[in-house]
Amino acid sequence: MKHLLTFIILIAAALGVQAQSDSVVHWQYTAEKKGAQDYVLHFTGTIEKGVKVFSTTMPDDALVNTRVVADSIATIGTITEEGSLKQAKEPLLDNAVVKYFEDKVVLNVAVHLNGDVKSLEGAVNYMFQKGEEIGGPEEFKYKFKADASGTLVSVAAGLQEGSADAVNSLKRSNIKLDQAVIVTGEQVHEKKSLWGIFLLGLIGGFVALVTPCVFPLIPLTVSFFTKKSQDRKKGGANAVTYGFFIFAIYVLLSTPFYFLNSIAPEIFNNISTNVWLNLVFFVIFIVFAISFFGVFEITIPSSLASKVDSKSGVGGLVGIFFMALTLALVSFSCTGPILGSLLAGALSADGGAVQLTAGMAGFGFALALPFALFALFPNLLSALPKSGGWLSSVKVVLGFIEIGMAIKFLSNADLVEHWGIVKREIFFAVWIICGILIVLYLLGKIRFPHDSPIKKFSITRWAFIVVFSVLTIYMLPGLSNTKWANRKLISGFPPPLSYSIYNNRVKGVEANVVNDYEKALELAKAQHKPILIDFTGWACVNCRKMEENVWTTKEVKHLIEDDYILVSLYVDDRKVLPEDQQFLYTTTNGQKKEIKTIGDKYATMQTENFINNSQPYYVLISPDEQLLTTPVGYTPDVDKYADWLKKGLEAYQKVK
Repeated sequence: MKHLLTFIILIAAALGVQAQSDSVVHWQYTAEKKGAQDYVLHFTGTIEKGVKVFSTTMPDDALVNTRVVADSIATIGTITEEGSLKQAKEPLLDNAVVKYFEDKVVLNVAVHLNGDVKSLEGAVNYMFQKGEEIGGPEEFKYKFKADASGTLVSVAAGLQEGSADAVNSLKRSNIKLDQAVIVTGEQVHEKKSLWGIFLLGLIGGFVALVTPCVFPLIPLTVSFFTKKSQDRKKGGANAVTYGFFIFAIYVLLSTPFYFLNSIAPEIFNNISTNVWLNLVFFVIFIVFAISFFGVFEITIPSSLASKVDSKSGVGGLVGIFFMALTLALVSFSCTGPILGSLLAGALSADGGAVQLTAGMAGFGFALALPFALFALFPNLLSALPKSGGWLSSVKVVLGFIEIGMAIKFLSNADLVEHWGIVKREIFFAVWIICGILIVLYLLGKIRFPHDSPIKKFSITRWAFIVVFSVLTIYMLPGLSNTKWANRKLISGFPPPLSYSIYNNRVKGVEANVVNDYEKALELAKAQHKPILIDFTGWACVNCRKMEENVWTTKEVKHLIEDDYILVSLYVDDRKVLPEDQQFLYTTTNGQKKEIKTIGDKYATMQTENFINNSQPYYVLISPDEQLLTTPVGYTPDVDKYADWLKKGLEAYQKVK
């Protein structure tokens, strides 16, 4: 327990000095050759006044220490220290004896190179104390390269400030956002409607209501409030309060995401297209699907649920709140996948936390509504269908849908990393198989051990059989290499038409240049054409909708292919730039940003020049980078988009 408290103190203290820790020690380093493969690396640290840097001699279990690490191509030997080493008991660490340096420290690190080494990289990870706060571990990166004679010499480590040319490649001096040749009004960007997202959340909440985790609780909870209260009016008021708390709990789940808004403009886009996050969602949805099939049950730890449930007996508003929290916890196995879909769908660049709040509000409202409604009008309870085998059927159908959603997350990761695992036809095949299995299950041709015998087919069951049959048949052409492969009703969800198993895939409009803005400028100058910049993303749903539903129309296709140089810049492309093209960029608002990938480069270019970080985003410029019209975003209206392209050509004729 003592070590745990010390650890917590360290974490809290480290968070308190995080913003101050960049310059507490200024390091310099050199390499001294001792033999063919042996060197001593000298690290000289100038320590800020009032700061203590802990010694490398502090043991690992001391929690505060300094360590030197290197690539696997080198083996670290002994480390000696120079400077005034001090030793004292530290009250912050439960009076543990600590060793530290003040003002200056020199670390001499013996290393042996394992073979012919062209470069050596590593880091000094140090912890420090500043007043009553513990900071670190801070990482100072170092780098050595072999010179012409093969001797290691120090070079700058980590990303360095970009050269003037590198900075100008992102912040284009010729592009003036407020000086378009033809101003077409406000920038058009049809974001996801908050009411639309609220409605999707509402639908998700209603789906959650008919799951085995929630539906049986409705009559039980309503009866509890109406019978426990002294009169019907008070019982109804308590049930309405209960419903409000359910609504509030789900809305509050979105609040942490508001703190992310200030980190970076494209933070939500990075979250939604993050490879590992999408893979985690893929695994989670597969696990939930298997659970829905009855293989095992996913539940919140019973100790947590019991502890929360015990608070519900307190009475008054506090007791009602904990009853609502208990519902949220015990129903997680059914509501979790729906909430996961809502989270992944709402966290985009063009709304982020606000969209998530709207979706959570819809979900919470739908979940809370029946508890309040049936408490106010208890006679309506008799109209509810009785719990039974149909609840298990709902859960199994949701399991197949979860598999379809899981493939979507795997597809997102696949597109960003270009693995080639989930090509467009593979995606459709999985969805079609899931659709067929749902129909067969509803027809009783497939059964699970927990299923009850189907005595008769209800109208509702037949309705779902028809709906899933129609959807499955509609998706079948998606497997073909024909013009019918473009399934417009679900465009944006499958991978793009170009990401296909067919080498001669029937494609839509293809970019003249991909992820090379400078090449697009050269091509535009050579062909004397204006440029259509397409800021897009591999996992961008609305980008696919534009490419498959708007760009493929005859007029728009003709305008783009004949009159423009189309360059597509993928802001979520994780391909790493060559080392000499990576640098540290200072944004307009003074933040330091690492430019390491293609996505970093073009996401920054978009936000710096156009003060916008949502996709799709379209810009028309001349070959000398003069802005022709006001940029637009997602524009599903074909006539409006075609008119915008024509305005660009009209503007180009004026400046040509």
